[in-house]
Amino acid sequence: MAHPTIKHLAADLAAGRTTSRALTEQALARIEDPKGEGSRAFVKVYKVQALAAATASDALRSVGIVPSPLAGIPVSIKNLCDVSGETTLSGSRALDDRPPALADAPVVARLRMAGAVIVGSTNMSEFAFSGVGYNPHYGTPRNPADRTRVPGGSSSGAAVSVADGMAVAALGTDTGGSVRIPAAVCGLVGFKPTARRVPIDGVVPLSTSMDSIGPLAHSVECCAIVDAVFAGEPVVVPESMPLSGLRFAVPMHFVMDDLHPGVLKAFERALHALSSVGVHVEHIDLPELKQLPAINAKGGFAAAEAYAWHKDLLARRGNDYDPMVASRIRRGAEMMAADYIALLGHRADLQRRVSAITANYDAVAMPTCAIPAPTLEEVATPEGFMQKNALLLRNTSVGNFLDRCAISLPCHAAGELPVGFTLMGEPMADKRLLAMARSVAPVVRGH
Repeated sequence: MAHPTIKHLAADLAAGRTTSRALTEQALARIEDPKGEGSRAFVKVYKVQALAAATASDALRSVGIVPSPLAGIPVSIKNLCDVSGETTLSGSRALDDRPPALADAPVVARLRMAGAVIVGSTNMSEFAFSGVGYNPHYGTPRNPADRTRVPGGSSSGAAVSVADGMAVAALGTDTGGSVRIPAAVCGLVGFKPTARRVPIDGVVPLSTSMDSIGPLAHSVECCAIVDAVFAGEPVVVPESMPLSGLRFAVPMHFVMDDLHPGVLKAFERALHALSSVGVHVEHIDLPELKQLPAINAKGGFAAAEAYAWHKDLLARRGNDYDPMVASRIRRGAEMMAADYIALLGHRADLQRRVSAITANYDAVAMPTCAIPAPTLEEVATPEGFMQKNALLLRNTSVGNFLDRCAISLPCHAAGELPVGFTLMGEPMADKRLLAMARSVAPVVRGH
């Protein structure tokens, strides 16, 4: 298989057709390939540790100890996760004098307990504050579908590591779309869980109100396995759900505005394919979503909560920040306590009003991003960067603000730029959403 899944690799390991050592050596070779994207996709590579972990995994397997389907399989983690004994950089230079972490972040510890082999720490938009994936400090990984384009962010290196075979699955974070955006524009599956299911301790925060941790991989099943590990739940992949009779709501406004023609074409083709297998696709009015720009006009939770965390660091190391990131964080200084309290109220009110409508459907469907991946040239100016960043983030940020689970599935055809098809579920309906996505994924994939 061009991109073997966790299930297939676990079967190969169990049958002795491969070893963790071999899989890890292959992943590391791709990272080290001077013609590849490894030097830009990874901030740190754990070669010695990964090979040792792989050797240990093979030894344990030989005596029947296999802690999970992830055992022995190469994965990557995002550069904002604490790793014991290391300084957590979060894609920045401004934290290079920070004390080393005293312990692994819980999600990292859970990966290790599941037997995963962590091959490295992936590049990202600095402090996770961009949907573009640009990083002036460690380089910008190139999009696997077109190396002249950005990979999407903020989990940029995570997506490239999986798409280019440097890892089988990746840990990403998602505050406004940072798992789903790079998944969509790189042709992967990206899952954003209901935030409260996965602990964010030991992870440099962007917005504690909206931060979530999710997987990027080549299949829904892979994402379900990794998500269960992140959440500390039994690793059980939900059974595929029959599609006939399901009702999907497509909001007619906001998320469908100003779509790139290629995105619109792929999305409408996916909807037609779903209708042909018995899914009831209903275009609905959801004018509540149009209120989001006004609600977040002062920067929203991300600016306020990021500024609270960064205030002293900006004063001390502000010159070491990406100016595009620093300016967005500093917007939080303009928010008063009354603004923040009002924002909390607006969020709770919008969640109630939207749920009253969407609870009548099995899922909400929308394009993951309004545009395909921009070129590096298109984001080279501040104006171009801000415009493309806003269009990449607009649709995905809906799920974070509403505290939903959501998944992005590839829906482009061969020869087209990658496009993501999003299914958004109700809060804590993660397993049901994954069950639906298992059935939806092969239908919406362009042929």
